[in-house]
Amino acid sequence: MVKRSGTSDARESQGITVDASQVRSQASDVDLVKRRRKQIVDAAVELFAREGFYRTTVQQIAKRANISAGLIYHYARTKEDVLLLALLHVLDTYRSETPTVLKGVVEPLARLRTALASFCRIVDKNLDATVLVYRSTKSLPLEQRELVKQGEVDANEIIAETVRDCIKAKLFREVDVDFATYQLIMNIHMWALKHWHFKPRMNVETFIDESFDFFVHALATPRGLKYYQQRKASLRGPRARPAK
Repeated sequence: MVKRSGTSDARESQGITVDASQVRSQASDVDLVKRRRKQIVDAAVELFAREGFYRTTVQQIAKRANISAGLIYHYARTKEDVLLLALLHVLDTYRSETPTVLKGVVEPLARLRTALASFCRIVDKNLDATVLVYRSTKSLPLEQRELVKQGEVDANEIIAETVRDCIKAKLFREVDVDFATYQLIMNIHMWALKHWHFKPRMNVETFIDESFDFFVHALATPRGLKYYQQRKASLRGPRARPAK
């Protein structure tokens, strides 16, 4: 298992956040590195999604970011480093934003729904980057692929913990938590992967409601299902609304 050292140099609540701890920079000003890498990754995500990783050049990224190609190499040594930053940023956002919205949420079903809603809203703001994880991870060197895998495992633990809490409370059946977690994660990613299909008839909030209802019915004990039916309206309360 890959151990991750350092901390993220960006914890922004809007737009792209970048976990830069695994990519060296020639610049030493942390704030400048944060701003430049955000600028570069924003441009790269758009181009990688549209043109593909191999067809996109550093010169194209520089032009889209409105900086020189030479400047990019001050903040990322290779095009693969730029891709790594692009792939890590959604995972970094899961880990930075979701624990914040979970604070003060104690009831197990509410915690699960809050976590799922947080992940879904992050995907909704980062559709292209989420698709890139599936399309382009194989383009990275092995060591960098392992970083992405470990980042995924770390982020998914947030969901796994809420599933375990529901099982402990006898609201969910005794299931394989890892298997259930990945079913939930794949469903969340479906909002990006099949956005073209769902967008005409539902927004992300409806997708969250439908997904949560589906999985509760799939996993709940008789007691848990009864509890859910009693609490269903309140679970679609303020935390289910889009952030302003």
